Amino acid sequence: MANHKSSLKRIRANATKRLRNRYQAKTTRTFIKRLRAAEDKKSASDLLPKVISMLDRLAKKSIIHKNKAANNKSKLTKFVNGLK
Repeated sequence: MANHKSSLKRIRANATKRLRNRYQAKTTRTFIKRLRAAEDKKSASDLLPKVISMLDRLAKKSIIHKNKAANNKSKLTKFVNGLK
C-alpha cells in the first residue's frame, strides 16, 4: 500500500472514476440492448439519438475506443433504418 498522501488520494480518485466509468458503460450497453429489442421504427427512432449520444460520450472519455463507438452507431442506425 502506498504511503504518500497524494498516492492515497490518487487511489481513491481512481476507484471513484472506475465505478463511474463502469456504470456509464453498463448503462449504455443496456440501452443498446433496449434499442435492438425495439419492434417498431417509431420507438427505435426516438431511442437512437440518446444511444448515439451515450456512445459518443464514452468514446470522448476513452472508456471505449472511438472506432468501436463508430461501428456501434453505424450498425444501430442501419438496424433502425431497416425496421418497418
